[in-house]
Amino acid sequence: MIDIPRYKKIVAETIIFDLNGTLAIDGKVDREVLDMLNTLNKKYKIVILTADTFGTVKRMFNEYNNITVEIINTMDEKTQVAKRYSPYIAIGNGNNDVDVFKNSELSIAIMNREGCSTKALFSADVVVNNIIDAIGLLLNEKRLIATLRE
Repeated sequence: MIDIPRYKKIVAETIIFDLNGTLAIDGKVDREVLDMLNTLNKKYKIVILTADTFGTVKRMFNEYNNITVEIINTMDEKTQVAKRYSPYIAIGNGNNDVDVFKNSELSIAIMNREGCSTKALFSADVVVNNIIDAIGLLLNEKRLIATLRE
């Protein structure tokens, strides 16, 4: 639980990540991000929902048995799969993340090299520059509290 004064208490055991544009750039995840996910996984269940546009997700995460990867085909399917993990925190950057954001306890939009859709931007609770900053908010919750408290 993250208690954010005069905002809300965020109760979530799962973090749902989009893959491309969020965790991965051009279908590749940096080693630093993988290491941060391993650290974050000590506190949260990590779930990646992706259409696997580049066909790389299985190879990237095959050595990480503690990270759940689900390949989805439509926005509706992404939303329905995400609901199975409620309550959750969502991290993404695209139009297909908007409904996932709306159903989350906390949503973080990423403005990475692939950009961020305006729909995702305006649906998010927090917007950060990159995935390292997003994971950093969850590893150091005082950053998140400082951003959202009233």
